[in-house]
Amino acid sequence: MKTTTEIRSDFLEFFRGKGHTIVPSAPLVPANDPTLLFTNSGMVQFKNVFLGSEKPGYVRAADVQRCLRAGGKHNDLDQVGYTARHHTFFEMLGNWSFGDYFKEDAIVWAWELLTKVWGLAPERLLVTVYHTDDEAYALWNQKIGVPAERIVRIGDNKGAPFASDNFWQMADTGPCGPCTEIFYDHGDHIAGGPPGSPDEDGDRFIEIWNLVFMQFDRQPDGSLLPLPAPCVDTGMGLERLAAVLQGVHGNYDIDLFRHLIAAAARFTGTDDLQNKSLRVIADHIRACSFLIVDGVLPSNDGRGYVLRRIIRRALRHGWMLGQKKPFFHLMVPALVEVMGDGYPELAAKREFVERALLAEEERFSQTLDSGMRIFDEVAERSTGVIPGIDVFRLYDTYGFPTDLTADIARERGLTLDMEGYDAAMAKQKQGGREGADFGSKTTMPAELAAKLAPTEFLGYDRLTEGGLEVVALLRDGMPVDQIVAGDSAVVILDRSPFYAESGGQVGDAGELDEAGTRFLVRDTQKFAGQFHGHIGELTAGTLKRGDRVLGAVDEARRAATVLNHSATHLLHAALRRLLGDHVTQKGSLVAPDRLRFDFSHFNPMTDAELAEIERQVNADVRRNYEAEVHQMGMQEALEFGAMALFGEKYGDRVRVLRMGEASTELCGGTHVSRTGDIGLFKIVSESGVQAGVRRIEALTGQGALDYVAEEEQRLEQAARLLGGNAADVADKLRALLDRQKKLERELESIKAKAASGAATDLAASAAQIGGVRVVSTRLEGFDAKALREAVDSLKQQLGDAVIVLAGASDGKAALVAGVNGSATGKVKAGELLAHVASQINGKGGGRPDMAQGGGDDGPALSKALAGVAQWVESRLV
Repeated sequence: MKTTTEIRSDFLEFFRGKGHTIVPSAPLVPANDPTLLFTNSGMVQFKNVFLGSEKPGYVRAADVQRCLRAGGKHNDLDQVGYTARHHTFFEMLGNWSFGDYFKEDAIVWAWELLTKVWGLAPERLLVTVYHTDDEAYALWNQKIGVPAERIVRIGDNKGAPFASDNFWQMADTGPCGPCTEIFYDHGDHIAGGPPGSPDEDGDRFIEIWNLVFMQFDRQPDGSLLPLPAPCVDTGMGLERLAAVLQGVHGNYDIDLFRHLIAAAARFTGTDDLQNKSLRVIADHIRACSFLIVDGVLPSNDGRGYVLRRIIRRALRHGWMLGQKKPFFHLMVPALVEVMGDGYPELAAKREFVERALLAEEERFSQTLDSGMRIFDEVAERSTGVIPGIDVFRLYDTYGFPTDLTADIARERGLTLDMEGYDAAMAKQKQGGREGADFGSKTTMPAELAAKLAPTEFLGYDRLTEGGLEVVALLRDGMPVDQIVAGDSAVVILDRSPFYAESGGQVGDAGELDEAGTRFLVRDTQKFAGQFHGHIGELTAGTLKRGDRVLGAVDEARRAATVLNHSATHLLHAALRRLLGDHVTQKGSLVAPDRLRFDFSHFNPMTDAELAEIERQVNADVRRNYEAEVHQMGMQEALEFGAMALFGEKYGDRVRVLRMGEASTELCGGTHVSRTGDIGLFKIVSESGVQAGVRRIEALTGQGALDYVAEEEQRLEQAARLLGGNAADVADKLRALLDRQKKLERELESIKAKAASGAATDLAASAAQIGGVRVVSTRLEGFDAKALREAVDSLKQQLGDAVIVLAGASDGKAALVAGVNGSATGKVKAGELLAHVASQINGKGGGRPDMAQGGGDDGPALSKALAGVAQWVESRLV
């Protein structure tokens, strides 16, 4: 029996023997692609190649790509565990041709691997082709020898052109083409018919391999133009294939899942290995672990939100099995045992994955405690209704079930703004959807990209260069032959000293000039991943394709940016030395005026830690290390000690920056000559971006010196205001705060006495209606808390009573109503308060004996309070 590890290896070795370059799996977070939440198919890392905007150093490739479908458009989460073949995480085997071989080789090799290498019975295999793809049909029938009755032509769905399971397209326009799919017949003892038949959704015939032949470029009008270099894109699910080769019907019966399910059963104390909750846990540990390996940590938005959902779903299924203690993190070693050989990064980061999962398990176990604290804060400032955004925050941030929030609110005489909650939930769902558009502001027409050579970057050595050829002009995203003064456009040159935004470093600004023509460059971006696009406006003359210009980068702007970029590397290294190797870059911004660095870390940094980081970076600055640049192969760079940054895409040859003993990283950015050029490094803030991700903002050079000078000025100003000098500011301020606390305590005491006194005065003047004392009045200067205390005091003094008190400030009124004694049988405080609030454009509600709310202050408030006695009398009759 072939294990999943052996199948993975067999596939790669087979295509290595066919001249393919073996490409490692891309991370689950697509590199430099904001249009996708996750890598959801094998073609994602080759997308720019198919669009014609990226040219790899090979024409044949094969890989095993880890994929995730648990968020946005592709979301299988709710079905996982309850079907035989749905997963959040799965592995996709793929072989690729970029303008090299086409249909014949792809089909011949697929058949050879399945039937010769893996020994599948040919009579168990059935194939489909697009209904007009006679070439593929003939290859299967005449070249391979598949009988006509086992070749199914699949037409268009509902008559729409090319809307077929056997016609693949990247988007509404662009590369597309027919595909042929290979199905395995599990036997007539299983229900279901062949593809294209009425009962094709059964489980008898299972698709195992899809060969896509990209041979057309679909135009906006729907027409198909032949691609100059047709490509092949294949995908085969490893889990489905393993089920076939291991002689089982469901994916959860393969060796990998049997191992994980056994571990899940052990850690949850479950004897029934067929329990669907065990399947959920086994599936989810793969998704969660690899997301964390690829730099995602639980949070409340985006990718981190999806990860949190998957973890908590696994925990819920553990609880359903009776396991209330943390257990999910204990699954990681079992996962490493079955997948560590294929993915060494999983084994290398095992402890970090375990820590991240345990932290989330413990955080979720504290949900009720933390949620109750937040609820108390929200309830204290509410006027009878818990705002929908707070209800959503309790659910989204603290995992506090909405029905539980409603129950607690009812006990306290409060209601929930469910309309606001639904609106907040809808907004979150909208924000979590992944984009389906393959374009972006830095894309360009594929036919143009295919004609151009990548821009040669000159800016490492010089900031001014003449004789630069204008190879393309883009206006409103479309190629033009020339632009005139006043036009905003993108100029693409054959060579450029302008750095294009990448790796967090902003793009250069400056000018392009020649013979009376002047183009003001505001920004430089990488178009289609390899062309430096100079974005700006032509302020004089006419610029045509083929012209040659002088490019001059804004030297002061670049120099300031360089200081911040090099300091970012020193900061990263210092953080790893002080906090640990789990610190990895999660994002950065390197601009002329500041640097921003996001990194993985579970806890806020202390003042002492920040001071130590600042000290270490400045020590490395003073050591004045040379910034050495080396060009080498990727493996050589890793052996050299270079650290690759998360989310960056690297080629076969990489640029390594080493600054003495402090830092060695892969980086294509521009840097100082020596660390001493940085001058001074100053941290200005540390904050949380999301759960498990912290952010440091800092300044360097003159910016840091200016900041220190401004801080000193502010300190001196504060000292003068406190009547002292900079040396005794802390003592003066401490004395002032102590005095303030004393005054606040005295004020609270005065308010309490005022509330008691007001209640005594009101009790003496209460109206008598049907044996019930009624009070309805306004108390100046009373907030909601003081009003509640006054109502409680009046209840004790009056016995059988109905009370409505109002307080107002800044045009808004607070209302509190109370009912006590025999009156509670006929008068409900919530109804009374709602009646009063409705007259002042407000609302409120609560329990029969106590309610609160609010509305507008004004003449209507006095009228509403005056009508309370009559309303109460109508209820007492």
